[in-house]
Amino acid sequence: MEDVMNLEKVLLAFAAALALGVSALATAWVQSRIGSAGAGALAEKPELTATIIILLAIPETMVILGFVIAAMILMG
Repeated sequence: MEDVMNLEKVLLAFAAALALGVSALATAWVQSRIGSAGAGALAEKPELTATIIILLAIPETMVILGFVIAAMILMG
């Protein structure tokens, strides 16, 4: 019975790590694309600085959501 409980804890930890890890990797990939496009846009139009910063910040919500889901998995 103890082995089943240990396996359950391992699977919950793996699920939480997967929720956070996948969202972090996806965010990093998206931000790299936005960052390179933003650098090109800023070279031509410096007045787009605020827009580029906002566009870089929006994908961060995906990591925050992954963290919340991971916390819910571990707490529940």
